[in-house]
Amino acid sequence: MKLVSVHIVTYNSSEHIDDCLQAVLNQSYPIKEIVVIDNASKDSTLAKLEKWSEKCTTVSNTINNGFAGGHNQAIRMTDSDYCLILNPDVDLDPDYIRRTIEILTANGRAGAATGKLLFKADPTQIDSTGLIINKARRAFDRGAHQSSDQFMQSEEVFGVSGAAAMYSREMINDISLNGEFFDEDFFAYKEDVDVAWRAQLLGWKAYYEPSAIAYHERGWKEGGRSSRPLFVRRLSYINRYKMMMKNDHISMILKHIIPLLVYECLSIGFALLREPKLLGAWSSFFKVYKELNQKRAEIRGKRKTTTSAISRWFQIK
Repeated sequence: MKLVSVHIVTYNSSEHIDDCLQAVLNQSYPIKEIVVIDNASKDSTLAKLEKWSEKCTTVSNTINNGFAGGHNQAIRMTDSDYCLILNPDVDLDPDYIRRTIEILTANGRAGAATGKLLFKADPTQIDSTGLIINKARRAFDRGAHQSSDQFMQSEEVFGVSGAAAMYSREMINDISLNGEFFDEDFFAYKEDVDVAWRAQLLGWKAYYEPSAIAYHERGWKEGGRSSRPLFVRRLSYINRYKMMMKNDHISMILKHIIPLLVYECLSIGFALLREPKLLGAWSSFFKVYKELNQKRAEIRGKRKTTTSAISRWFQIK
């Protein structure tokens, strides 16, 4: 039987962590290890984790290392065949791990899998059935806000949401750059899209399995843009350009030049008129430009997938 570890990164997650861990322990598939990385929570998360000390390994960071850094930390602590990357605000149905591992083992070069994520507040609506990306390089959760009785077929997808992502250790080791599976230059937001794009370039596949069900709280994505701190908006904005710098190709850019230019004009216009502080994020891009360029060269050197095979994932919308 393939071994699986569950990795959870917490930050002020006291409201959700008990339900999340109980759902993990209720899984029908045996779990080798549960690792919780706390990113310097200021609420009662650590106090709540104390009662789970016999069931999981907890690491208390003195600083917030972000989603990417926290999960890389957990990945380095385990050696299981599969790693479930799990948000603390996600509750799993008992067969989630078993179903996602089954679809991975049934398909060659399968490196990532997700189930059907539903909104915890309204399980009749889909939160995510994987990731999609359009020609303007904007990524979305597939099926978001559609009825939960849709997307009933197992199928290949571009990538999987980092909220409840099952990754194979073989793929993790193959696509990691400088020992990082998730790019720590991203800190948080779009790091799962970056992984999906990089995995596709290196010849790995991702799958969606509808019989694996999970329930996601989704945090401030339920609110409007103004409800998100500037720090978060800047990360979401600039990380798109970071993943393009690393993974895109000039032939793909030229192929999709019109939707790209249209979106860039609208995006820059919006930032200048409505949110000029957003443009301050470019300082973080140029700060790591050399590192991004090095990662780009490494990805291109390991690339196994043709441009035409990749371009099928870039949709019109």
